[in-house]
Amino acid sequence: MFIFKSTTLTSWHLLVTFCSLHVALKMRIFEHKPFEQKAVMGFGVLNGISIGLLNLSLAFNSVGFYQMTKLAIIPCTILLEILFLGKKFSKRIQFALGILLVGVGIATVTDLQLNALGSFLSLLAVITTCVSQIMTNTIQKKYKVSSTQLLYQSCPYQAATLLISGPYLDKVLTNLNVFAFKYTTQVMVVIVLSCLISISVNFSTFLVIGKTSPVTYQVLGHLKTCLVLAFGYIIVRDPFSWRNILGILVAMVGMLLYSYYCTLESQQKTPEAEAREGESDPLINVESGGGTVLNKRPPVWNKEKD
Repeated sequence: MFIFKSTTLTSWHLLVTFCSLHVALKMRIFEHKPFEQKAVMGFGVLNGISIGLLNLSLAFNSVGFYQMTKLAIIPCTILLEILFLGKKFSKRIQFALGILLVGVGIATVTDLQLNALGSFLSLLAVITTCVSQIMTNTIQKKYKVSSTQLLYQSCPYQAATLLISGPYLDKVLTNLNVFAFKYTTQVMVVIVLSCLISISVNFSTFLVIGKTSPVTYQVLGHLKTCLVLAFGYIIVRDPFSWRNILGILVAMVGMLLYSYYCTLESQQKTPEAEAREGESDPLINVESGGGTVLNKRPPVWNKEKD
Protein backbone atom coordinates (compact mmCIF):
# COMPACT_ATOMS: atom_id res chain seq x y z
CA MET A 1 0.00 0.00 0.00
CA PHE A 2 3.01 2.30 0.36
CA ILE A 3 2.99 2.81 -3.41
CA PHE A 4 -0.12 4.94 -3.03
CA LYS A 5 1.21 6.83 -0.09
CA SER A 6 3.06 9.36 -2.18
CA THR A 7 2.88 10.98 -5.59
CA THR A 8 0.18 9.06 -7.47
CA LEU A 9 -2.27 9.08 -4.59
CA THR A 10 -1.64 12.78 -4.03
CA SER A 11 -2.66 13.49 -7.62
CA TRP A 12 -5.92 11.63 -7.01
CA HIS A 13 -6.44 13.63 -3.84
CA LEU A 14 -6.12 16.86 -5.80
CA LEU A 15 -8.50 15.68 -8.51
CA VAL A 16 -11.15 14.76 -5.93
CA THR A 17 -10.59 18.12 -4.21
CA PHE A 18 -11.10 19.94 -7.51
CA CYS A 19 -14.29 17.99 -8.27
CA SER A 20 -15.70 18.71 -4.81
CA LEU A 21 -14.91 22.42 -5.17
CA HIS A 22 -16.52 22.45 -8.62
CA VAL A 23 -19.71 21.05 -7.09
CA ALA A 24 -19.49 23.68 -4.33
CA LEU A 25 -19.10 26.37 -7.01
CA LYS A 26 -22.22 25.16 -8.82
CA MET A 27 -24.08 25.25 -5.51
CA ARG A 28 -22.91 28.89 -5.08
CA ILE A 29 -21.06 28.10 -1.85
CA PHE A 30 -18.22 30.32 -3.10
CA GLU A 31 -17.72 32.64 -6.06
CA HIS A 32 -15.29 32.03 -8.90
CA LYS A 33 -12.83 34.86 -9.37
CA PRO A 34 -10.45 34.37 -12.32
CA PHE A 35 -7.11 36.15 -12.16
CA GLU A 36 -3.79 36.06 -14.00
CA GLN A 37 -3.59 32.63 -15.67
CA LYS A 38 0.21 32.53 -15.77
CA ALA A 39 0.36 33.04 -12.01
CA VAL A 40 -2.14 30.23 -11.40
CA MET A 41 -0.34 27.84 -13.75
CA GLY A 42 3.10 28.60 -12.36
CA PHE A 43 1.88 28.27 -8.80
CA GLY A 44 0.11 24.96 -9.46
CA VAL A 45 3.03 23.38 -11.31
CA LEU A 46 5.49 24.54 -8.64
CA ASN A 47 3.33 23.01 -5.91
CA GLY A 48 3.28 19.71 -7.78
CA ILE A 49 7.04 19.77 -8.28
CA SER A 50 7.67 20.47 -4.59
CA ILE A 51 5.59 17.42 -3.59
CA GLY A 52 7.49 15.21 -6.05
CA LEU A 53 10.86 16.49 -4.85
CA LEU A 54 9.97 15.84 -1.21
CA ASN A 55 9.09 12.25 -2.10
CA LEU A 56 12.34 11.84 -4.03
CA SER A 57 14.25 13.29 -1.10
CA LEU A 58 12.81 10.58 1.11
CA ALA A 59 13.76 7.93 -1.46
CA PHE A 60 17.42 8.94 -1.76
CA ASN A 61 18.08 9.94 1.86
CA SER A 62 17.82 8.34 5.27
CA VAL A 63 14.71 9.12 7.31
CA GLY A 64 16.83 11.22 9.66
CA PHE A 65 18.16 13.40 6.84
CA TYR A 66 14.63 13.74 5.45
CA GLN A 67 13.50 15.05 8.84
CA MET A 68 16.37 17.54 8.75
CA THR A 69 15.11 18.63 5.32
CA LYS A 70 11.68 19.37 6.79
CA LEU A 71 13.26 21.30 9.67
CA ALA A 72 15.17 23.45 7.18
CA ILE A 73 11.93 24.78 5.65
CA ILE A 74 11.29 27.31 8.45
CA PRO A 75 14.70 29.06 8.38
CA CYS A 76 14.69 28.98 4.57
CA THR A 77 11.21 30.54 4.48
CA ILE A 78 12.28 33.27 6.89
CA LEU A 79 15.36 34.02 4.78
CA LEU A 80 13.35 34.25 1.55
CA GLU A 81 10.69 36.47 3.12
CA ILE A 82 13.36 38.81 4.49
CA LEU A 83 15.24 39.01 1.18
CA PHE A 84 12.32 39.25 -1.25
CA LEU A 85 9.30 40.46 0.73
CA GLY A 86 10.98 42.86 3.12
CA LYS A 87 9.64 41.13 6.22
CA LYS A 88 11.27 41.36 9.61
CA PHE A 89 11.28 38.78 12.39
CA SER A 90 12.07 39.89 15.93
CA LYS A 91 14.82 38.24 17.95
CA ARG A 92 12.33 36.65 20.32
CA ILE A 93 10.33 35.13 17.44
CA GLN A 94 13.58 33.70 16.03
CA PHE A 95 14.51 32.43 19.51
CA ALA A 96 11.16 30.65 19.92
CA LEU A 97 11.44 29.07 16.47
CA GLY A 98 14.98 27.96 17.27
CA ILE A 99 13.80 26.15 20.42
CA LEU A 100 11.00 24.54 18.41
CA LEU A 101 13.37 23.24 15.73
CA VAL A 102 15.82 21.89 18.31
CA GLY A 103 13.01 20.04 20.06
CA VAL A 104 11.60 18.51 16.88
CA GLY A 105 15.11 17.56 15.83
CA ILE A 106 15.77 15.76 19.12
CA ALA A 107 12.46 13.91 18.84
CA THR A 108 12.59 12.86 15.20
CA VAL A 109 16.14 12.91 13.81
CA THR A 110 18.00 9.66 14.36
CA ASP A 111 20.33 8.49 11.60
CA LEU A 112 22.02 10.98 9.31
CA GLN A 113 23.41 9.51 6.10
CA LEU A 114 24.53 11.98 3.44
CA ASN A 115 24.99 11.52 -0.30
CA ALA A 116 25.43 14.00 -3.13
CA LEU A 117 22.23 13.22 -5.07
CA GLY A 118 20.06 13.04 -1.95
CA SER A 119 21.44 16.33 -0.64
CA PHE A 120 20.82 18.06 -3.97
CA LEU A 121 17.24 16.77 -4.13
CA SER A 122 16.65 17.87 -0.54
CA LEU A 123 17.93 21.36 -1.35
CA LEU A 124 15.58 21.62 -4.32
CA ALA A 125 12.70 20.26 -2.22
CA VAL A 126 13.25 22.85 0.51
CA ILE A 127 13.48 25.77 -1.94
CA THR A 128 10.42 24.79 -3.99
CA THR A 129 8.36 24.07 -0.88
CA CYS A 130 9.25 27.42 0.68
CA VAL A 131 8.52 29.35 -2.51
CA SER A 132 5.20 27.58 -3.12
CA GLN A 133 4.03 28.23 0.45
CA ILE A 134 5.07 31.87 0.27
CA MET A 135 3.20 32.16 -3.03
CA THR A 136 0.10 30.66 -1.42
CA ASN A 137 0.07 33.57 0.99
CA THR A 138 1.15 36.37 -1.35
CA ILE A 139 -1.14 35.41 -4.25
CA GLN A 140 -4.21 35.48 -2.02
CA LYS A 141 -3.28 38.94 -0.81
CA LYS A 142 -2.12 40.35 -4.16
CA TYR A 143 -5.13 39.24 -6.21
CA LYS A 144 -7.63 39.46 -3.32
CA VAL A 145 -8.78 35.86 -3.73
CA SER A 146 -9.88 33.52 -0.98
CA SER A 147 -8.17 30.23 -0.15
CA THR A 148 -11.05 28.37 -1.79
CA GLN A 149 -10.79 30.36 -5.00
CA LEU A 150 -7.02 29.83 -5.24
CA LEU A 151 -7.25 26.11 -4.47
CA TYR A 152 -10.01 25.63 -7.06
CA GLN A 153 -8.02 27.27 -9.83
CA SER A 154 -4.64 25.72 -9.02
CA CYS A 155 -5.81 22.15 -8.33
CA PRO A 156 -5.90 21.05 -12.01
CA TYR A 157 -2.29 22.13 -12.59
CA GLN A 158 -1.07 20.46 -9.39
CA ALA A 159 -2.95 17.28 -10.22
CA ALA A 160 -1.71 17.21 -13.83
CA THR A 161 1.91 17.65 -12.72
CA LEU A 162 1.64 14.76 -10.27
CA LEU A 163 -0.39 12.54 -12.62
CA ILE A 164 2.36 12.79 -15.22
CA SER A 165 5.28 12.30 -12.84
CA GLY A 166 3.56 10.13 -10.22
CA PRO A 167 3.84 6.64 -11.72
CA TYR A 168 7.53 7.13 -12.50
CA LEU A 169 8.38 8.60 -9.10
CA ASP A 170 6.47 5.88 -7.26
CA LYS A 171 8.32 3.21 -9.24
CA VAL A 172 11.60 4.81 -8.15
CA LEU A 173 10.34 4.89 -4.55
CA THR A 174 8.98 1.35 -4.35
CA ASN A 175 10.25 -0.50 -7.44
CA LEU A 176 6.59 -1.38 -8.13
CA ASN A 177 4.26 -0.45 -11.00
CA VAL A 178 1.21 1.59 -10.04
CA PHE A 179 -0.87 0.15 -12.87
CA ALA A 180 0.05 -3.45 -12.00
CA PHE A 181 -1.22 -3.13 -8.44
CA LYS A 182 -4.12 -5.38 -7.45
CA TYR A 183 -7.05 -3.16 -6.47
CA THR A 184 -9.05 -5.16 -3.97
CA THR A 185 -12.27 -3.88 -2.44
CA GLN A 186 -10.47 -3.12 0.82
CA VAL A 187 -7.78 -1.13 -1.01
CA MET A 188 -10.39 0.86 -2.93
CA VAL A 189 -12.26 1.71 0.26
CA VAL A 190 -9.06 3.01 1.86
CA ILE A 191 -8.20 5.04 -1.26
CA VAL A 192 -11.68 6.59 -1.41
CA LEU A 193 -11.54 7.47 2.29
CA SER A 194 -8.11 9.06 1.91
CA CYS A 195 -9.36 11.11 -1.05
CA LEU A 196 -12.33 12.36 0.96
CA ILE A 197 -10.13 13.27 3.91
CA SER A 198 -7.73 15.07 1.56
CA ILE A 199 -10.44 17.60 0.69
CA SER A 200 -10.33 19.07 4.19
CA VAL A 201 -6.53 18.74 4.36
CA ASN A 202 -5.95 20.63 1.09
CA PHE A 203 -8.50 23.28 1.99
CA SER A 204 -7.11 23.81 5.50
CA THR A 205 -3.56 24.10 4.11
CA PHE A 206 -4.49 26.98 1.81
CA LEU A 207 -6.71 28.56 4.45
CA VAL A 208 -4.06 28.52 7.20
CA ILE A 209 -1.26 29.81 4.95
CA GLY A 210 -3.50 32.48 3.43
CA LYS A 211 -4.86 33.73 6.74
CA THR A 212 -1.58 33.43 8.64
CA SER A 213 1.82 32.83 7.05
CA PRO A 214 4.06 30.02 5.73
CA VAL A 215 6.10 30.07 8.96
CA THR A 216 3.03 29.65 11.18
CA TYR A 217 1.84 26.82 8.93
CA GLN A 218 5.16 25.03 9.41
CA VAL A 219 4.91 25.51 13.18
CA LEU A 220 1.51 23.81 13.09
CA GLY A 221 3.04 21.06 10.97
CA HIS A 222 5.68 20.36 13.61
CA LEU A 223 2.96 20.35 16.27
CA LYS A 224 1.25 17.66 14.21
CA THR A 225 4.50 15.65 14.15
CA CYS A 226 4.76 15.80 17.94
CA LEU A 227 1.12 14.76 18.33
CA VAL A 228 1.59 11.85 15.93
CA LEU A 229 4.54 10.60 17.97
CA ALA A 230 2.65 10.97 21.24
CA PHE A 231 -0.57 9.33 20.02
CA GLY A 232 1.43 6.60 18.31
CA TYR A 233 2.85 5.64 21.67
CA ILE A 234 -0.44 6.00 23.56
CA ILE A 235 -2.69 4.20 21.06
CA VAL A 236 -0.56 1.60 19.26
CA ARG A 237 2.36 1.47 21.70
CA ASP A 238 5.02 2.51 19.20
CA PRO A 239 8.56 2.46 20.62
CA PHE A 240 9.14 5.61 22.64
CA SER A 241 12.32 6.77 24.35
CA TRP A 242 13.30 9.50 26.76
CA ARG A 243 14.83 11.27 23.77
CA ASN A 244 11.40 11.44 22.10
CA ILE A 245 9.82 12.74 25.31
CA LEU A 246 12.54 15.37 25.79
CA GLY A 247 12.28 16.49 22.18
CA ILE A 248 8.51 16.84 22.32
CA LEU A 249 8.68 18.82 25.57
CA VAL A 250 11.32 21.18 24.16
CA ALA A 251 9.30 21.61 20.96
CA MET A 252 6.16 22.42 22.94
CA VAL A 253 8.07 25.07 24.88
CA GLY A 254 9.11 26.62 21.56
CA MET A 255 5.53 26.58 20.29
CA LEU A 256 4.20 28.17 23.46
CA LEU A 257 6.85 30.89 23.32
CA TYR A 258 6.08 31.47 19.65
CA SER A 259 2.38 31.84 20.40
CA TYR A 260 3.07 34.13 23.37
CA TYR A 261 5.43 36.39 21.41
CA CYS A 262 3.00 36.55 18.50
CA THR A 263 0.25 37.68 20.85
CA LEU A 264 2.54 40.19 22.55
CA GLU A 265 3.78 41.73 19.32
CA SER A 266 0.33 41.88 17.75
CA GLN A 267 -0.91 43.81 20.81
CA GLN A 268 1.93 46.29 20.41
CA LYS A 269 1.03 47.09 16.83
CA THR A 270 -0.59 50.37 15.91
CA PRO A 271 -4.11 50.25 14.41
CA GLU A 272 -2.60 51.24 11.05
CA ALA A 273 -0.12 48.35 11.15
CA GLU A 274 -2.87 45.91 12.10
CA ALA A 275 -4.97 47.10 9.20
CA ARG A 276 -2.08 46.47 6.83
CA GLU A 277 -1.41 43.02 8.19
CA GLY A 278 -5.04 41.94 8.51
CA GLU A 279 -4.29 39.19 11.02
CA SER A 280 -3.37 39.16 14.70
CA ASP A 281 -3.95 35.74 16.29
CA PRO A 282 -1.07 33.44 17.31
CA LEU A 283 -0.43 29.99 15.82
CA ILE A 284 -3.52 30.23 13.64
CA ASN A 285 -2.50 33.65 12.47
CA VAL A 286 0.50 35.60 11.28
CA GLU A 287 3.70 35.30 13.26
CA SER A 288 3.71 39.08 13.77
CA GLY A 289 7.46 39.30 13.84
CA GLY A 290 7.20 42.88 12.68
CA GLY A 291 6.79 41.53 9.16
CA THR A 292 5.16 43.72 6.53
CA VAL A 293 4.93 43.03 2.81
CA LEU A 294 6.12 45.97 0.75
CA ASN A 295 3.96 47.74 -1.84
CA LYS A 296 0.63 47.04 -0.18
CA ARG A 297 -2.44 48.03 -2.18
CA PRO A 298 -5.96 48.70 -0.91
CA PRO A 299 -8.49 45.86 -1.19
CA VAL A 300 -10.35 45.74 -4.50
CA TRP A 301 -12.49 42.69 -3.84
CA ASN A 302 -14.85 42.23 -0.96
CA LYS A 303 -17.26 39.60 -2.23
CA GLU A 304 -15.31 36.36 -1.98
CA LYS A 305 -16.92 33.68 0.13
CA ASP A 306 -15.32 30.56 1.61
